[in-house]
Amino acid sequence: MSIRPTALALLVTFSVLSLEAVDWSRFRGPNSAGVADDTGLPAEFSPEKNVVWKTELPKGHSSPVFGDDAIFLTGWEGTSVFTFALDRKTGKILWRREIVREREGKLHESNGPASPSATTDGRNAYVFFQDVGLLSYGPDGNERWRIPLGPFNNPMGMGASPILAEGLIIQICDSESDSFMIAVDKDTGKIVWRNERDFVTRGFATPILYDPKDGSGLEAIVAGSYELISYKVATGEKSWWVRGLTWQLKPTPVMDEDTIYLLNWAGGADLGQQEDVVAFDEALKLHDKDGDGLLSKEEAPNEGIQKAWDSYDLDLNGFMDGRDWHHYRNKRSSVNAMNAIRLGGKGDMTKGAFRWRYYKALPNVPSPLLYDGIVYLVKDGGIVTALDKNTGEVLKQARLDKALDRYFSAPVVADGKIYMVSEAGMVSVLKPGPDWEVIQSNDMRDATYATPAIVDGKIYLRTDWGLYCLAKTD
Repeated sequence: MSIRPTALALLVTFSVLSLEAVDWSRFRGPNSAGVADDTGLPAEFSPEKNVVWKTELPKGHSSPVFGDDAIFLTGWEGTSVFTFALDRKTGKILWRREIVREREGKLHESNGPASPSATTDGRNAYVFFQDVGLLSYGPDGNERWRIPLGPFNNPMGMGASPILAEGLIIQICDSESDSFMIAVDKDTGKIVWRNERDFVTRGFATPILYDPKDGSGLEAIVAGSYELISYKVATGEKSWWVRGLTWQLKPTPVMDEDTIYLLNWAGGADLGQQEDVVAFDEALKLHDKDGDGLLSKEEAPNEGIQKAWDSYDLDLNGFMDGRDWHHYRNKRSSVNAMNAIRLGGKGDMTKGAFRWRYYKALPNVPSPLLYDGIVYLVKDGGIVTALDKNTGEVLKQARLDKALDRYFSAPVVADGKIYMVSEAGMVSVLKPGPDWEVIQSNDMRDATYATPAIVDGKIYLRTDWGLYCLAKTD
């Protein structure tokens, strides 16, 4: 029996993701791949056309996730954050739970206090808010448990979503200092393990799951500052890692049977912007005028550090110490790239890990999409790049003429249609392939940051106004 490429990709994705209880139970669906096997999806829609139902909600950048009977989302308004359960068939709000924030953490202008998406085991919802922590609600909306977390030293705000694996809720909390990840029993809220990530600075990527062929146990792969690291789900033990990434990671990677495709872009790290920076001991000899073993703002070796002092004094204690300088040194040597990296191994797998790297026209936030042997990228300005997954060769690069905008939402695909959503709410529908083409442009006329979900032959699109359920209604 022959298996067409699309079916093979789905088979690989869902064999790993059968560990998740339901079909679109986390950010971007099974293993955050953004790939669904639904058919009969509409190419044309609007706030009035091909709408099954629509439900007004408070603002929120989180994407819808699906339990057995309910859709779970989060939102915010003023000093409150909310968790919602909506009926899958009608969009009716089944319950709404509010938490008044006792603090308000820092946020980038394009971020919000309800950006991470929920996850679910089918009945219960699990949510993370940067100003509250990690908590769970039951099918009736009653709070089951809560773990206060934060405040976080992240000037952009938090973005990584929780995932469910082997009965554990795993949450990444990367920030400029005191980064960590935790695994929590999904039923009791008890912390099973906590892994400090002291070497890591701000990050926003959601973990994905990897099941090694040697049967050694499920792993959670985390893309963070300078390194891709795979941890054992059961224990939090560091299994293998690859160095050579840039200094802050926003997109969530995707994978096939033997390769992980990881996009990383950060300001000041494009190819050709690198520079050699001396070790900390040498920097102290050159610039530590008072001999206290630290560098003050006045002792900083260049104007660039002084102007962006808070970006280098990571713990905000008024000085650059060895950790701060180590970050600065790595930051100035890191390179932005779209990477194809070999999966698996033990220990440091950096040598020989990179199958290929692509350095041009890199997106900032949207995660890559892997579909039928092609990696798709969408960059601000509506620039879409299709890369051969085996070689990194550019197959086609062109603009979405009707959507020359910023992009935060990650692309998703099903039914031979790729959906790319701009910040202004323009949804470009592409026919995939090495010579991809736009077959429809749909204006939802509202700001959109969330990634769509594809479930039950429908598209669920969350805008600033609320949630739309879209399908062919004729």
